[in-house]
Amino acid sequence: MIPLPLPPKVIHKKKNQAVFEIEGLYPGYGVTIGNALRRVLLSSLQGAAVTEVKIKGASHEFSTMPGILEDGIMILLNLKKLRFKIHEGDSYKIELKVKGEKEVTGADFKMPSQVELVNPDTHIATITDKKTEFEMEIHIQKGLGYEPKDQRKTQVENKGVVLPIGAKKSEIGMIALDAIYTPIKNTNFQVENMRVGDRTDFDKLSIEIETDGTITPEEAFFEASDILIKHFNIIFEGKAAKSVEKASKDSEDKEEKSADALQISVEDMKLTGRTLSALLKNNIKTVGGILRKSENSLSELEGMGDKAISEIKRKIKKLGLELKSGE
Repeated sequence: MIPLPLPPKVIHKKKNQAVFEIEGLYPGYGVTIGNALRRVLLSSLQGAAVTEVKIKGASHEFSTMPGILEDGIMILLNLKKLRFKIHEGDSYKIELKVKGEKEVTGADFKMPSQVELVNPDTHIATITDKKTEFEMEIHIQKGLGYEPKDQRKTQVENKGVVLPIGAKKSEIGMIALDAIYTPIKNTNFQVENMRVGDRTDFDKLSIEIETDGTITPEEAFFEASDILIKHFNIIFEGKAAKSVEKASKDSEDKEEKSADALQISVEDMKLTGRTLSALLKNNIKTVGGILRKSENSLSELEGMGDKAISEIKRKIKKLGLELKSGE
């Protein structure tokens, strides 16, 4: 049996970054486990992102607005940096309304109680005129991994296709954004050789995880592990279910064969003439009729000797059946 590794431990941590280490992995398992965890971390952890934005005075992403230093493209790029934590529900509309010369940041959004912005200092735009009013509405929603805006548009417009969470046709003036849902900013792994007993080719796996602050590196690490465990459990349970199904089917087949065997006529059992005559004389015409009697009660029938009983037991056994003992 392949030896199991030591439990993972955190060997380095600062803010939203941590390095996890797993020692004593059987040769080759460092890359196997490290690659699996990395792929799940990048693609399968849920997060929230801005998917659409409506900016007053901007009809498309290339628009420029009087009194605003940044153009539409720069504002959209800044909005993508916002990282949200949705505590309840799947999608929300959030508004921003400011006036006068100032730097507009994430803190200027009016946030519902169910949504938390973990980086409120993120720069959005710069108002250069004290008379300028800057208004926008953003849509945020939960999702997995990365979702291009064109993919979302196709899913919404094609009937019969399952839509992503909160997806719907865009309002007039709405600008769609590519959505980066994943809470993982960066992750990679490294495998080194280590000594276990007399062998020096065991693996030591180091996994570095950096998050966006909406979850901790520890939460990300264990959530990714849990996703893999659940997938392997499905595979294992499928095998177990097949074993149960096979056993059940075998049992049903056995019962069906037994039921058929009970209907066999004693004349088809290829018994000797003396044994067959004794059975028919006592009005026993089928295998079922024989089995309704015990071995002792059969031996008491007229014309039924020890040799006849032994012959009947041999024939019954070939059918997968046996006589009852006792009275």
